[in-house]
Amino acid sequence: TMAAIREKEEQLKELKLKHKEELTALENELHKLKIDNKVAQKFVLKTPKGTRDFSPKQMAIRKGLFQTIERCFEKHGAESISTPLFELKEILTGKYGEDAKLIYDLSDQGGEICSLRYDLTVPFARYLAMNKIQKMKRYHIAPVYRRDNPSITRGRYREFYQCDYDVAGYESRIADAECIRIVAEILSAVNVGSFIIKVNNRKVLSGMFDICGVPSDKFGKISSAVDKLDKMSWEDVRKEMVDEKGLDESVADKIGEFVKLRGGSELVDHLENIVKETGNESLKNGVCEMKQIIEYCQEYNIQDKLSFDLSLARGLTYYTGVIFEAVLTDDKVGVGSVAGGGRYDNLVGMFHPKGKQIPCVGVSIGIERLFSILEAKAMENVRTTATDVFVASAQKGLSKHRISLCSTLWDAGLGAETAYAENPKLLNQIQYCETNAIPFVIIIGENELQQGIVKIRDTISREEIEVKRENMIETITKMLQQKRTE
Repeated sequence: TMAAIREKEEQLKELKLKHKEELTALENELHKLKIDNKVAQKFVLKTPKGTRDFSPKQMAIRKGLFQTIERCFEKHGAESISTPLFELKEILTGKYGEDAKLIYDLSDQGGEICSLRYDLTVPFARYLAMNKIQKMKRYHIAPVYRRDNPSITRGRYREFYQCDYDVAGYESRIADAECIRIVAEILSAVNVGSFIIKVNNRKVLSGMFDICGVPSDKFGKISSAVDKLDKMSWEDVRKEMVDEKGLDESVADKIGEFVKLRGGSELVDHLENIVKETGNESLKNGVCEMKQIIEYCQEYNIQDKLSFDLSLARGLTYYTGVIFEAVLTDDKVGVGSVAGGGRYDNLVGMFHPKGKQIPCVGVSIGIERLFSILEAKAMENVRTTATDVFVASAQKGLSKHRISLCSTLWDAGLGAETAYAENPKLLNQIQYCETNAIPFVIIIGENELQQGIVKIRDTISREEIEVKRENMIETITKMLQQKRTE
């Protein structure tokens, strides 16, 4: 019997050992799986290519920029609209020429095929046609999307804001010139240094191509090539025209002679002579329009900012008349054009059921490029909050009094903050105001409460005055107004 017991004990030992080995192997496998999973979860935290976050300091600069632009648009009598971030794909198809490959298509969710908007102009044209609007002056500030290979340093992104102003329903040179005036106003107001606004006309370009012998079916492609002259040398653009676009070399050389021309009213005279020699109808109409626009720009007091430049083509296919682009003359950041626009009289008709045309002219302000410049210039002390007054306490146990003071200040329309700690140290509270450039501090303690007064401290000069509680709002308001005028 003893032998049988020992045998069973041995079997049990073996079994325990075997189980222990199996258990250890299982535990090891589980541990390895957990580690692998953790590694898998350690993904890189970044924004997608061509996008970015904005810090409070950056947002303070952007907000100021948006406000300046909005004020200018509103000063010229524009209304504001908003359209969806994505449109039906067919709305965007065929409107952007060679740039169509940059449109972001959304994956098919089993419904309508949609794409992210590429600009704000095509959605505006759709809005006019859809709502049967004949006349409108509108502005629209919103993000757009392009699958570009972005050059971040030059202010180019895949998601970026556009600030557009358009006048629909008027075949008017006055409206054309006013758009150019708006560009000059905004660039002067945002303080980015000296600039020049290049102006040309699609009719002048078409006439020029015609005279040079460009086949009409190649106008769009050759126009896109000419548009690259601000980034590429004439030799490279000529090579693209001949090798890629299949243009005759002698035709390319004739274009080369034209695109070198720039100036003002003297260029108009020169082109008028060419019209007399060739009798080209498109050139004649374009030159006539340009003559009028240049005259109106003189009345708008912006003739010194203007350059009639035959190398300006602007890539988008929907332009039909005047085109313009603003560039900075002392551009250290290398951002390229900072605003552009033109006349597009046929775009709305593409959406209208009966093809009814509505003449339009518009301008787009390159907010991201302007922001790049202002950010590079910005001082360290950019304010990120709008707090006017900080409510501080000199002793413990006064949190309810601080809260009550904040309520009074907020009710009076003033920006106010107080510490979230129950018993904050006075030095820390004053330090917070200095760090965040809060102009004034209201200090209360037991004595002030008994006397029904508050102490108002100027953060910069550190001067303190005592004011009766009932005069607090009036005094602070006056002191703030004084600060603002300084």
